[in-house]
Amino acid sequence: MATTATKQQLSGPVLDWAAGHGPVTGALSATTGAFAVATTGAATGMPPGWALAVGAAGALGHTIAGLRIRNSGRTLATRAASWLVGAGWTTWAMTHGPLTWAALGSLATIGVGIGAATRSTNLYEEAREEETIAAEQRQIAAELSAERRAIAAEWIDRIQRVCSITVRVVGVEQWETGTGYSIDAELPPGGATWSKIAAESARLSADARLPHGCTATASPGIHQGRVIIDVTTVNVLEQERTYPAEYGPLSVHTGIPWGYRTNAEEIRAYLREQCALVVGPTGSGKTNLVHLILAGFARAEDMLTWVIDLNAGSAGLPWVLPALGGEIKAEGGKPVRPGVDWLAGTFDEAMTMLDTAVRVAKQRKMAYQDLLARHNTDLLPISAKIPQIMLVIDEGAEILASPDRQVRKLAEKILEVIRIARAMGIRTVLTALGATGSVLGNLMIRREAKVRVALTGGETEGMDLSKMFPGSRGLRVDQAPYKGAGFMGTPESPAALFKAWRILPNQIREIIAATSDRHPVLDDISAKAAGPAYARRWDADRIAWMHDQAPETGTTAAERAGTGLNLSALQDQPTTQVSPEDEMLRMFREQIDAQFATAPDPRTPADDTPSPAAGGLNLSALRGEQDNPAHRAALALLLAAGREGTGASAIARALAEEHGTTRQTVVGWLKAWVKDGTAVRIGEGTKARYVHRQHAPES
Repeated sequence: MATTATKQQLSGPVLDWAAGHGPVTGALSATTGAFAVATTGAATGMPPGWALAVGAAGALGHTIAGLRIRNSGRTLATRAASWLVGAGWTTWAMTHGPLTWAALGSLATIGVGIGAATRSTNLYEEAREEETIAAEQRQIAAELSAERRAIAAEWIDRIQRVCSITVRVVGVEQWETGTGYSIDAELPPGGATWSKIAAESARLSADARLPHGCTATASPGIHQGRVIIDVTTVNVLEQERTYPAEYGPLSVHTGIPWGYRTNAEEIRAYLREQCALVVGPTGSGKTNLVHLILAGFARAEDMLTWVIDLNAGSAGLPWVLPALGGEIKAEGGKPVRPGVDWLAGTFDEAMTMLDTAVRVAKQRKMAYQDLLARHNTDLLPISAKIPQIMLVIDEGAEILASPDRQVRKLAEKILEVIRIARAMGIRTVLTALGATGSVLGNLMIRREAKVRVALTGGETEGMDLSKMFPGSRGLRVDQAPYKGAGFMGTPESPAALFKAWRILPNQIREIIAATSDRHPVLDDISAKAAGPAYARRWDADRIAWMHDQAPETGTTAAERAGTGLNLSALQDQPTTQVSPEDEMLRMFREQIDAQFATAPDPRTPADDTPSPAAGGLNLSALRGEQDNPAHRAALALLLAAGREGTGASAIARALAEEHGTTRQTVVGWLKAWVKDGTAVRIGEGTKARYVHRQHAPES
């Protein structure tokens, strides 16, 4: 059986009957139609006048249609003449016979004439249409040129009046967003610089009567003798714009969008080699910006985000808990990965993370020498296979300036990561509450954190913009009095006004779900260097602190932590149904009784049984609270914790679902056990833990 393609080849060329006629096909259609009508009319005795009447009607109809679409007179005359000539030949051929050589020759001549005339009129119409468009463009250009000339003349006078500098405007470019324009001006000879105009930004804005929130800012031009003046005419900073709902892939090489300038164009942070510093007082929108930054990192295909927030991990919890708790699912019901790759909310976890980052950086330096040589570079080629690690440290700048001895250890690790890991693809984003000398006093921060953001929110205290953006002129806090607004400067873009998008909580969940499959995996070399500290970062005991902060959702503590100890064996159960856990606990007690002399049951009457050895293990506490199952379960947990010990919060979480035990109750039990020698307390404050006497270290 022949295929479809073969059938098409055998059927000949495919004709497009919907296509319009050109000069050749139009003439051919006209002559063949006239010949067909003349032949049929002569054979059937059709009155010749009918053909002439039809031709006149066609000429009239085409003339009316041409007038409606504004065809030229030449085109109207050509088409009307073609109809009349064709109708005249048909009338003559019907009278004298269409099959004579005179009839056929004259018809062929008419066809050639119609084709040539059609081609000529088409060319004329095309040229006429192009000329019309060109005339419209010239008119628009003339109007625009007049507007630009007016703007140029206005600003030449203004700069002369305010700055005492006579410039020559080279060009004026209107922004596509319609929020302002840029002026390209040439400075006069004699040593005038663009910075002199930049220093008068406030006076220029006032002289131009710009709306509040709009500025006239100067920046370097194409060379040192030119200046670019950006004039904002629409205050986009007062508008609240939500984070764009398009969560497409990003890359560290293409930059991460952090907000938009006053011309409504987005600004990106390029962090392959640079660190970033974000400052903002309370209420300025700093937390929102941190979430916005995490959103960009989550969308990147070649970045992994590690977050340190010693304030209960609040910066990273919205990116972690929905995934760990199974609250959101990817397409097909698959579980999703957290929006950040690692979250540290405690001092110990933060130290573990930073130690891991240092090991990864050093291992990459050694293991990727061949790769660097092949690419002839000293910067590790970052890709989805070898992702960049971004350390986001909320209030990290305050950590660096803290006088606390323990926090100083953390600060030293942060500085070590910043110092050694640039080439190996580990960079940091630090936040702070203000742009002060204590925050910006560290040379390492000033040198490495070239991407800088100052969210002002109208706050003047602790906002020294001259220290935050040295060399920038004309920046004033009152220019950005709106929440989420401030100044942003990068090596690619001078410090200027910008505003961060507002990212909503539901968008965080949407981004987690949309980007789960996009997150890269730590390369094998780095994962080997990171070791168990990284591989077990989501273990139940490592993330227990997250669930201390999380509200109850109806799940048990063990379920929220992923794994946990099932204490159902300690509940009252029928003797005919002994669970494996209950049997294991019974055997555990028998082993203790066999190894240690235990205290007698106070409920048992005295007999002649020898008293236990003085140093025997007293398990009467298992009967304390006189048969309270929760009390017995708590002591079993303490004993099972071994030498590592445990705390009141961990015991209370494990007992909450089964027994409804509160932390305060467990604290009371622990104090009693310490008092009677059953348990030993090790450490003080939040670091305190309780170890059963059996596992307590020798004093």
